[in-house]
Amino acid sequence: MTQYGGGPPNPNGVTEPGEFTAALRQLRAWADLSFRQLAQRAETAGEVLPASTTASMLARATLPRSDIVATFVRACGLDGSDVARWVATRNALAAAPTRSDHAAPVMHDAPQPTPDDGPVPAMLPPDIADFTGREEQVPSLLKHLSGATRASQHHHAPVIATISGMGGVGKTALAVHVAHRLSETYTDGQLYVNLRGADASPLQPGDILARFLRALGVPNQGIPADETERAELYRTRLAGRSVLLVLDNAATESQVRPLLPGTATCAVLVTSRARLTSIEGAHRVDLDVFSPTTAIRLLARIITDKRLTAQQAAAERIIALCGGLPLAVRVAGARLAARPRWHLGHLATMLGNERRRLDQLAAGDLAVRASLALSYQGLDPTARRLFRLLGLFDLPDFAAWFAAAILDSGLDLGVEHAEALVDAQLLTAAGTDGAGQQRYRFHDLVRIFARERAAVEETDESITAALTSGFGAWLALTERMAGHIPGPCYAAISGPTARPATGWVDRYTPSIGPGLWFDAERAALLSLIRQACLLGLDDVAFDLAGCMEKYFDVRGMYSDWVDTNTEVMSACRAAGNLLGEAVMLRGLIDVTTWITDGDGDGDAMSRLHDGAFRLLDMFTLLGHEQGMSDAAVMCSWALTAAGDRPAAITYATRALQLANRSGHPGGRIRARLAMSVAHYEQGRFDDAAAGLADALGEARVLDNPRWVATVLQFSGITHRELANFERSHSMLHEALSISRHFGDTYTEVLTLLALARLDLRRGDPAAARGTADTSALLSRKYHMGHHLAEALQLLGEIEMADGCPARAVNHLEESVAIWRTRGWHSMQAAALTSLGKAYAQTEPSAAGRAFEEAAAIFTRLGNTAKLAEVLTYIPPHGVERRRGQSAHTPASPGYRPQSSAAAKWAGIALGVSGDAGRGR
Repeated sequence: MTQYGGGPPNPNGVTEPGEFTAALRQLRAWADLSFRQLAQRAETAGEVLPASTTASMLARATLPRSDIVATFVRACGLDGSDVARWVATRNALAAAPTRSDHAAPVMHDAPQPTPDDGPVPAMLPPDIADFTGREEQVPSLLKHLSGATRASQHHHAPVIATISGMGGVGKTALAVHVAHRLSETYTDGQLYVNLRGADASPLQPGDILARFLRALGVPNQGIPADETERAELYRTRLAGRSVLLVLDNAATESQVRPLLPGTATCAVLVTSRARLTSIEGAHRVDLDVFSPTTAIRLLARIITDKRLTAQQAAAERIIALCGGLPLAVRVAGARLAARPRWHLGHLATMLGNERRRLDQLAAGDLAVRASLALSYQGLDPTARRLFRLLGLFDLPDFAAWFAAAILDSGLDLGVEHAEALVDAQLLTAAGTDGAGQQRYRFHDLVRIFARERAAVEETDESITAALTSGFGAWLALTERMAGHIPGPCYAAISGPTARPATGWVDRYTPSIGPGLWFDAERAALLSLIRQACLLGLDDVAFDLAGCMEKYFDVRGMYSDWVDTNTEVMSACRAAGNLLGEAVMLRGLIDVTTWITDGDGDGDAMSRLHDGAFRLLDMFTLLGHEQGMSDAAVMCSWALTAAGDRPAAITYATRALQLANRSGHPGGRIRARLAMSVAHYEQGRFDDAAAGLADALGEARVLDNPRWVATVLQFSGITHRELANFERSHSMLHEALSISRHFGDTYTEVLTLLALARLDLRRGDPAAARGTADTSALLSRKYHMGHHLAEALQLLGEIEMADGCPARAVNHLEESVAIWRTRGWHSMQAAALTSLGKAYAQTEPSAAGRAFEEAAAIFTRLGNTAKLAEVLTYIPPHGVERRRGQSAHTPASPGYRPQSSAAAKWAGIALGVSGDAGRGR
């Protein structure tokens, strides 16, 4: 953004939505107008610009509507060409980003992030050493994708090429080979994904966008939940970079379009069985089967001995029987290479004996089936059974341990039989994952063939048993790994699905880090959960989904958490599985309460209240005391937020009793924390500190680092209020160290806020400002509305302390606007009080209205101490107001203004918290 002389800011040079929103905030600062003043200016001009709309627009990093931009800019005092410039910039950004977003993940140990171009992705599978043929297609694709044939009038568009053809014709092999040849041209990296277009459930564009964003350096917490916003961030990350994308095995154009970059510096290579004719400007390559000469060359490269030269006629017969299909030729060649004593005529004779299959060899997919059947028949019985049973599971890839689990054998034997399938080219070795596990994957058509064989050779009973055993093995290992992930102290509630007693699971678990294991198996687990839902295995689905909740939480994969629990909860509800529905609802309430940006009806705490009591009813109906304890803690938090502290303590006490009776140590910690927060809100800091001391001891015994950090941060906050500053400082820094070690951004931000308040209390506003700025930055980036409201409130108080009330108003207006969506009433009233103090020095009439609203909330909460403070700021005759104008802006649900007389007989004085966070 630029500025001419002393004139207003303008959007010149803005290249991304976040920068545009920041420019709008600077324009408001230049105009020196409050949200209310902007609304009044708009009304005078005959336009509508509610203060809440402005606050919401400036709090987000996404583009506002163009009409709102125009109204806002005019209200700031600009018109004519200036308004047109702002709207044109907004529309250009919405249409196509033009430059790369080089913002790196925030460095949490510094007050400001540092720029970084991010990693260079190199996701291509290995090239095929014996790649053969395609002499016309390779040069054509290289020429097009290098940009040599790009028309000048289309120089802003990415270069796109598509490769189409029947299954097994070699589309992927050609695409990967060409991509490797172009790796030096596209120096900023190569992205690759198998879109699984042949599957019953192809990959969704939103999931692929998340995967690509991670590869481009965006942390999990920074990936938007909305698919459109993901696509916008993805195109922004690619803009200006030289990146090659290989989108393999696409189903339809609609699957591909969201993945296309918006810049001419990138190129895209797509493979699909369909021709994808509606992708504009694409260079299209249609693959056919090999000519006999090319197929012979491929066979010779696979066999690598003298048999082919000596037995030319037999080789030609094999090629003819394979119909020139590259996959069929490769399967035949692999069988011959593995058996050096075989005469080629022997294989030709075998092919000839399979008359019905060979008749279909050149007929589309039947050709692949016949070739695979030949390889399948060459396996020993155990390998054939493993092949059939592995194909039953919807896995994009899997680790070697799963082969052992299917066979109920040792790991070594499982690997041996998996490698036999690799030798037969019925399975592909996919390399080693980040957890050090050897992985395998099926070609789409091979999995289909495996399932066909299972349908023919297995009984319904054996298929059911295999599915039960396989899903049970995943549960056995996933539960063990989840037990070592720090996260929510929920009760581990499981369904009746049997877990096989496989000794290798216990031996396997200690050898691999649980976080890395979940990283490696995330895609497989999500696929299995979806398959379980489709198969009606709701107990399996909610068991697996429940095991992933702590991983989702610590990794910041909130959209994955919401999507998974929502899908599984629906399946459980349809099946009448109340336990599974309750477990999924428990996690959904948590993530949607503390992370989402005000979605849904009402404020977040009201939704927490409704959901928590519904959950308590469900677990009570089930008679599940551990679940009842978890739900009662949620009820306590909701009641504390609403200001009903006695009821909050009652429910926390009930939760503690249920946890003690049911042997739920995590529930005891959560109950003690909820009770301490209620005491804290009442100003009973000694009681809060005592309860937190008990909770901290239990958290250390439980060995859950997330909860050690959580209790430490609340303990540090409480000791700050007791003026035990050194103890507070020590506890908060220990909590911060734990949070950063595990990459737990949510807990980290709350701890930073507490440290900032501590610095302010200790008379170090400079340190407080830096930490609060970092908290606000992280809160915006990772969609933490609760923390952002508090960070802005704290920044406003710091500005007031520095004698800058106008800047304080900017922060505090936004803070109040966010608190209205959160519904934590004492915090909203506290922010209103601070806003009133800032208004008193800039706009006295607005100050009175803010104080009156705060007084009404404190009256309803029964907080006479804070009420008495606020009343000292209100003039004796109230606030003068124009006819028909309310004395306050809309408050949170349930708000009712009360008179000063009512305030005088309000209930006991309560302390108001300046800190808030989830206690899970």
